[in-house]
Amino acid sequence: MGGFVDAILNFPTVLFTPLLIVVIGYWCVVAFGGAETDPFGLPILVPASLFVLFAWFGCLAGNEFVPGWWVLPGAVLLALLLTVSLTVLIRRLLPKGAEPSRADFVGLPCVIRTSRVTDTFGQAEVHARDGSSAIVQVRQTGPDEMGAGTTALIYDVDPDGDFFWVIPADIATKGQ
Repeated sequence: MGGFVDAILNFPTVLFTPLLIVVIGYWCVVAFGGAETDPFGLPILVPASLFVLFAWFGCLAGNEFVPGWWVLPGAVLLALLLTVSLTVLIRRLLPKGAEPSRADFVGLPCVIRTSRVTDTFGQAEVHARDGSSAIVQVRQTGPDEMGAGTTALIYDVDPDGDFFWVIPADIATKGQ
């Protein structure tokens, strides 16, 4: 064990040993729920932790096989290449974000595309917040007849019927 302690306390490994202790401590705290990290956003702490780990190991191994001052730049370069490669791979494997949901349309205006909208029939075009558009099934209650070209407001989604409830936009904006 004395050889290992000597190796981690010799130059250049000693530069990364305290950083590695901090990284290990941080991830232990995260593992036990003491700190939060975004598992899908790949926070900066993941690449930084990988860099410290790879640089520490590169210095340790390099110093063991070919001691010298040049081990430090070699280990840092190797750690940088490995960190970038692994980070790119991790980003490709992680989901891109929250899946879109029909509920994302609630609260958005839409334009009626059918000649009328009733409690059993109607279609409208809605533009999502990301700029994409969709033709959706819409329904309304009450005597107000909405026809083609009318602007309406989506106020609810019916997941069982696979349609949206709408009201005319002029009614929705009265009183504002």
